[in-house]
Amino acid sequence: MTLQCQMEHFSPGPDMGRELRGALSRFGTGVTVVTAQSEAGPVGITANSFSSVSLDPPLVLWSAAKSSSRFPHFTRAEHMAIHVLAEEQMPVARAFAASAHGFDQANWSAGAKDLPLLDGCLARFECERYAEYDGGDHAIIVARVLRASVRQGEPLLFFGGRFGNFAAAG
Repeated sequence: MTLQCQMEHFSPGPDMGRELRGALSRFGTGVTVVTAQSEAGPVGITANSFSSVSLDPPLVLWSAAKSSSRFPHFTRAEHMAIHVLAEEQMPVARAFAASAHGFDQANWSAGAKDLPLLDGCLARFECERYAEYDGGDHAIIVARVLRASVRQGEPLLFFGGRFGNFAAAG
């Protein structure tokens, strides 16, 4: 069976940001909240730019927007926790998308190095900074996983600018 669909073509450029963002949003991702301790206290940010990098050594990466007011907190942090959110944690994702201090929407506690750790996530990676790379309007932060936690459950997903959940194929 061949699926026919009409593709829209464009060349990315300064005036095509919205179109490029729309095309990139066609890739469904999981949703994470990255937390760190800062001079302003505990901070967090919602990010869907998370990926595994290496098993040996255990490395992960995520990208932080340079335009974000939270950018300096995360590029200076030596330790961070990356939380893979469960489908029931949409309010947590929205809270940290809106504010660095969205902790009132989450149950959390301070872990090692006073790292803010969110409860209820599907997986959590407690990390230390490994490397940082320039990625255009983002910084690519590579972190070494020091401790991982995992539980069963369904993921919170992001696709086409919206949150959703997973539906298994037939």
